[in-house]
Amino acid sequence: MQLFRFARRSTPLNAGPAATGAAAIIALLAATGFAEARPDTLAMSCGEAAGLVAAHGAIVLGTGPNLYDRYVRELRFCSGFEQLKPEWVKTRDNPQCFIGYTCYVPTRDNNFR
Repeated sequence: MQLFRFARRSTPLNAGPAATGAAAIIALLAATGFAEARPDTLAMSCGEAAGLVAAHGAIVLGTGPNLYDRYVRELRFCSGFEQLKPEWVKTRDNPQCFIGYTCYVPTRDNNFR
């Protein structure tokens, strides 16, 4: 018993060799991890790390092996009812470098207001 019956397409699903080639390139790039690596604060100076946050406004930075967070320049890079929390990270030349803020949702349980 056949539950569904699909109409036949008048054109084939692949539009030709160009479309097949483009799809193969996109799949290859996605599979090989084409995305740019996350910058690591341990390999940067304090000024470089703070400069990245200031230049981009919001950026995800690695702060150690398998550790990362999103740092922002100002409140407009947060959403909804989020607030700013100052953040210090370890860099190549400074164990406590102020690089910007993280966004967080204030609750009764946390002390940040």
